[in-house]
Amino acid sequence: MALNFNQYAAEGNAFLKNYAKEMNLGEDRDKAGRILSSILHALRDIIPTEESLQLISQFPMFLKAIYVNGWTIKKERPKIKKMAEFIDLVRKHDGVSAVNDFEYSDDVAEQYIDTTFILLRKYISLGEMEDIRDGLPKDLKTMIYSNIMF
Repeated sequence: MALNFNQYAAEGNAFLKNYAKEMNLGEDRDKAGRILSSILHALRDIIPTEESLQLISQFPMFLKAIYVNGWTIKKERPKIKKMAEFIDLVRKHDGVSAVNDFEYSDDVAEQYIDTTFILLRKYISLGEMEDIRDGLPKDLKTMIYSNIMF
């Protein structure tokens, strides 16, 4: 299998361009990239490692790279039970840019999370989405459940 890094970069850039458009971010691919990686890293923190491995097996190379960037597998996962706690975790992963990226608004953050899962549905099987949803606390199931059929 030949590694075609130019193809991976082209696919990643095309995805980010579309992602920025769908998120109503204009052409700000930097902001789109920070939001995407923050959401994926927060998800990675709260689902079991085995589930993460099953998830990334379905991702194209550019999404795998985003997902695993900086990943340290920990035995203990954060106890996130409410959407507000998940949003706080997303903001934590975004660091100092969170103020700009999420506009101090949980509604904006939740909209970004919902849109992200809708767009990721292109790469993730229905069964895997259901597996992820089934492992989430009740209050977080909606971020997958409401978008599972797209």
